[in-house]
Amino acid sequence: QVQLVESGGGLVQAGGSLRLSCTASGRTFSSYAMGWFRQAPGKEREFVASISRGGSVIPYKDSVKGRFVISRDNAKNTVYLQMNSLKPEDTAVYYCAAGPGIAVVKTTDGTYWGQGTQVTVSS
Repeated sequence: QVQLVESGGGLVQAGGSLRLSCTASGRTFSSYAMGWFRQAPGKEREFVASISRGGSVIPYKDSVKGRFVISRDNAKNTVYLQMNSLKPEDTAVYYCAAGPGIAVVKTTDGTYWGQGTQVTVSS
């Protein structure tokens, strides 16, 4: 069993930055690929970024390419999402997920999910 806890969300002005963290319990974090998803009100949960067990980055969602960076620190059981040049359309609840496959790019790839952290970008 893996428990995931996200943090780092908040309110930021357009053009600002936030860094989200997702910390996993247990000693098997390095066995899982990790992914970040987001869900805006009234919309489906969508893929944002994913990173393999070994740190290889899967291509980002097109709308965040060049602005968001995913990374992981297996020694700290933590995956990060650095978000720069934020836009109002990035407003959503952001979730991290862990999966046993190569990557987590679909919601069905995620075996474990965090509770989410709210990101609000004001214009």
